[in-house]
Amino acid sequence: MSTAPRERLILTTIELIRSRGVSGVAVNELLSRSGTARQSIYTHFPQGKNQLVEESARTAGSHISAMIEQLCSAPPLDALRTFVECWKSMIEASDYTAGCPIAAATFGGHEAPGTVDAARVAFSEWEQLLADNLRRSHLDDTLAQSLATMVIAAIEGAVIMSVATRSTRPLDRVGRHLGELLEAHLGEKT
Repeated sequence: MSTAPRERLILTTIELIRSRGVSGVAVNELLSRSGTARQSIYTHFPQGKNQLVEESARTAGSHISAMIEQLCSAPPLDALRTFVECWKSMIEASDYTAGCPIAAATFGGHEAPGTVDAARVAFSEWEQLLADNLRRSHLDDTLAQSLATMVIAAIEGAVIMSVATRSTRPLDRVGRHLGELLEAHLGEKT
C-alpha cells in the first residue's frame, strides 16, 4: 500500500530537516524524493513550503514524543538506556548525516517561524514525559523536572556531537554519565 502524497511530503521534509536543516529543504529535491507533484504541496499546504516545513516539525516532535512516552513505561534508567540506543541506531542508519529534526527546526525560525514553536512544544512534551517518569520513581517535582531538562539537553548535544564526529562515543559517554546521575538520585529515594 502506498503512502498518501501529504504523508510522503511530510516524511521527506523531516528527512531533509534532519540532514540539512530547515533552509536545506529545496522544493525540487523534496518533490523528487517524495515522488509527488508540485501541485500536491499547494493542495495539502495552501500556504506553501513554510506551512509544510512547520507541519513536518510538529509531526517529527509528535513522533519522538510518542517514542519517549512508550520508553517511559519502563523505569527511568531503562528508559534512558533505550533512548540513547535509539538515537545511536538512527544516527548510524543515516551514516552520520542526520540528527534530531527538532534541534534543526529550532534554528529554522528565520525561514519558517512556526518551526521554533514546534520545537518549543516538542521539547516541553519530552521534558514532561521524562519528569513524570521520574516522579513515578518518587522524586520530587523540582528534582524530576531538573533532571528531565538535563537528560534532554545532554542527549540533544550528544546527538549533534555524534553526527559531527561520525561516532556514537558522545552518546555513549553522555548516556553513561546521565545513568550515573539518575542512579544517584533514584538510589536516595529507594
